[in-house]
Amino acid sequence: MTAASVTPGAAVTPGAMPISDHLREARRRGTRAAGALIVGVVLGFVFGDQVLDVLRGPIEDLARSRDASLNYDTVTGAFDLKVKIAMFSGVILASPVWLVELFAFVAPGLTRREKKQAFGFSAAAVPLFVAGCAFGFLIFPRMVGMLTGLSSDQDSTILNAPYYVDFVMKIVLATGIAFVLPVLMVMLNFLGIVSAQKLRRSWRVIVVLITLFSALVTPAADVLSMFLVAVPMSLLFGAALLVAQVHDRRVARRTGEAHRLDPTS
Repeated sequence: MTAASVTPGAAVTPGAMPISDHLREARRRGTRAAGALIVGVVLGFVFGDQVLDVLRGPIEDLARSRDASLNYDTVTGAFDLKVKIAMFSGVILASPVWLVELFAFVAPGLTRREKKQAFGFSAAAVPLFVAGCAFGFLIFPRMVGMLTGLSSDQDSTILNAPYYVDFVMKIVLATGIAFVLPVLMVMLNFLGIVSAQKLRRSWRVIVVLITLFSALVTPAADVLSMFLVAVPMSLLFGAALLVAQVHDRRVARRTGEAHRLDPTS
């Protein structure tokens, strides 16, 4: 029950919370999440140089064969880049805290079964997202090497530092989100939006999309790199399809039993 449905003199359903309590709860949990984010940003700023050293690795490898470097086009460019890295790192580092606070805020309005499902989805999505981001960090040097290698050895490769960091962050986030998509498929199935039968019928299209995505995020000359991305994603899709099939069978079994007990339903 929401606060708007509570009227004076009416019986209050257990667990109902007035709007003022909702606001205090949101402020308390928002403060905790903001505190964790600030700590993460500070840590990201302190270790920003180490993060940039990792990102600079492919450029240093390229510099062994040609003139290549990262450059800043403004006086404050280096500081702005460090702040950007700190913000990005802070969101990642603080994600366990703000995800828990978000779940704790919405949990009172969920049933016990919905809480279990939400906890299961979160428990699966967080490690998959982290694994996807880590995978993005592993493959981005090959992408940089391939894309910059298209130019002649006689040319100089002068990269704008903020643009280069944005490019790497997009790769990392894209692979992280791609690894979470199977969890989203299972969640949609549990909500009754997408059936396992529909996913099974679309498996060819999904595999083609996975292959295209793998080719885009690993534009290396060898096919092995593409398979290193496509195979894990295909396996995750297969696992999501299996979970959806098991869930649909359980729902059909419960529906059949309920119909036998009450034929009029």
